[in-house]
Amino acid sequence: MSGSAPSDGLIDPRDPLERQNEKLRKITDALMRRVEQGSDGLGAAFAQFQRAALLEEEVTARTRELGRALDLLNASNARLAEANRETEAARRNLTNAIETVQEGFALFSAEEELVLSNSRFGLHMPDIRDKMQPGLRFSDYVELVSRSQFLALSEGETPEKWAARRMERHQDRHVIFNARMVWNRWVQVSEHRTPDGGTVILQTDVTDIMRLERRERDRMLDTQAKLIRATLDHLDQGVCIFDDQARLVGWNQRAGELLSLPVGKLRMGASFAALFERFRDEVRFAGDTTAETIADWVRMAASRPALSFEMQHHNGRLLTASAQEMPDRGFVMSFSDVSAERAAVQAVYEANERLEQRVIERTLELEDALSEAERANASKSRFVAAASHDLLQPLSAAKLYVGSALAEAGDAKTQSVLSRAGNALNAVEHILGALLDISKLDSGQAGVHLGQVHLRRMLAQLCDELAPQAEAKGLQLRLVGCDVVVQSDATYLRRILQNLIGNAVRYTQRGKVLVGVRRQGANLRVEVHDTGPGIPADQQELIFKEFHRGSGTSSAAEGLGLGLAIVDRACAVLNHPLTLHSEPGRGTCFAVEVPVSARRLPDLPAQTKSIEQPASADTQLEDMVVLLVEKDQALRDALSTTMEQWGVIVWPATDLASAQQQQAEFGIAPDAVIAGQTLRDGQNGAELIQHIRQAHGALPACLLSGRGTDAGGPDQPQLPTETALPITVLHKPLSITALHHFLLQTYQQVQRR
Repeated sequence: MSGSAPSDGLIDPRDPLERQNEKLRKITDALMRRVEQGSDGLGAAFAQFQRAALLEEEVTARTRELGRALDLLNASNARLAEANRETEAARRNLTNAIETVQEGFALFSAEEELVLSNSRFGLHMPDIRDKMQPGLRFSDYVELVSRSQFLALSEGETPEKWAARRMERHQDRHVIFNARMVWNRWVQVSEHRTPDGGTVILQTDVTDIMRLERRERDRMLDTQAKLIRATLDHLDQGVCIFDDQARLVGWNQRAGELLSLPVGKLRMGASFAALFERFRDEVRFAGDTTAETIADWVRMAASRPALSFEMQHHNGRLLTASAQEMPDRGFVMSFSDVSAERAAVQAVYEANERLEQRVIERTLELEDALSEAERANASKSRFVAAASHDLLQPLSAAKLYVGSALAEAGDAKTQSVLSRAGNALNAVEHILGALLDISKLDSGQAGVHLGQVHLRRMLAQLCDELAPQAEAKGLQLRLVGCDVVVQSDATYLRRILQNLIGNAVRYTQRGKVLVGVRRQGANLRVEVHDTGPGIPADQQELIFKEFHRGSGTSSAAEGLGLGLAIVDRACAVLNHPLTLHSEPGRGTCFAVEVPVSARRLPDLPAQTKSIEQPASADTQLEDMVVLLVEKDQALRDALSTTMEQWGVIVWPATDLASAQQQQAEFGIAPDAVIAGQTLRDGQNGAELIQHIRQAHGALPACLLSGRGTDAGGPDQPQLPTETALPITVLHKPLSITALHHFLLQTYQQVQRR
């Protein structure tokens, strides 16, 4: 059997199990009787019996299944009843819990409907409390609250505006605000969102807190008022405070004193117009301000700008007043007595006038003193230049005589004495040269002639000059040059480098001196390194001062300590940056930056011998004729003696006339002309050379200059005036080697002709 109802419809599945069992028993009994009473025989009866037995088994199984289902249903109903009891208990517990809350509590669902609330919710609004029932929509709740007679709305606020503002705040997840109720009571409303989108509202009575805060605020305001009052009374300014109706609400005693107002006039509620009328006739306003200006400012309907004015009281006080509007449309006026300040300003002004007059007088005195100092400085410079020139003449003669005597000296003792005398003269020469240089640099009369200078050749010359001194001390003097042309003044640049290298050799006792060149952008950095004692940090500024020498053991013959002073001033004049780096015990490095020239000079032949090496008598100048024009007799005689030792025929002369007389007497032209820069009667040596060249052609010429102390050499001619043909310049004191070199070159030219 399939378990469904019989086809005859005797059993209805919708009947209770008891009814179905009863039907089945009746059916079974009927079948059994039919089997017993039937006339069809035992086989048919037995078959029916089998069917009945099977039907009974199926009925029994179905009965068991139905029983189990009934048991499950009963258990489920029992659990459901238990759950209902628990739910009801939870609801009662929740109701009891929210009922115990001291604040008003309400829960709205996500659909904005009231789910439940406690008895304190809406307690402060008895007129709408009975309407707070489940199912109330939130917007209706806000509408009810806005129209409650117990809600105290602020001035100018309507229920519609309050409700609209409340619904706008409802959009936030958390809202806290204070609602003012009638009878000066306050309720704090807290609104929060639940995770499922519902809304929880708490209403808390904060009346006591608000009253306490107000009492505290009133107490603080009272304290502040006392402080303000005390502050106003201690101000040196007079202060008056007016409300938006221009009525006096605050003042200090100083205001009455400054305005000369009776005490009775300054009282609470006094109008500004009455007070102003009282003192306006006793003051005189300064500038464009008038009494009407101030009255119009007070009556101004729009926002008042700040107002400042001055007034002179009839008692002599000068008062400055300031009026400022307050946020509530009231205003504050303050008054200050500036009589003393203005008197002090006037006194200062008069003192300044007297001081300016004294400054003018003092300035004129200082200008006179400055002019006198400038004249004295110029006189000093002229004196030093003249003295140096006057000393250079006999010094040159002395050097020439010593050189001549040294060339003819036979015994070693005499040569030693003459050599020492020559060294002493060289020391005097260096001292005079340094004094002349420092004088020119200090007086600002140093002429700078920028041009192209072959740096490597200049450095090679200087190293050759100082090589004997370095070798005598056992030092290694090394040059790492750079074949570059720089833009500078050749004379001053040579003097700078000569002093730096000379100092390095002088103060280094052992080790080496390195002269090197480095590229530094558009400049060339010339560095002089030594392994000397170094210079302490506290001495590195002092060494550039005059007469400061780095070693206390140096003798006067080694200089007066002017070398670095000349270097510092010359670098400043040439705008060549000078730097110093030194560590005591490890040596010193001086560096000078020189701009590189944009155009190169032709390559110059390397110099193999320093022109400062002593020259010896040479017979290669035999029968050479030289016209010597020099006004100083001692120098002229010394030059004549020296050149005659070399086999030169000398025509001595003192000026152009005597020179022309010499030429006329011998009837031939000289092989070379040597002339002093300044001759008798103000004649110029360069002009004399030009006259002789016009008469006899392009003769080799040498000009003896007293303007500097650097030996220019034949390869670096320096012309004091513009000439058509080159003139070799030799500086005084004369170098015997340079003079011999010039004559030798001239002799070779004559021989080639």
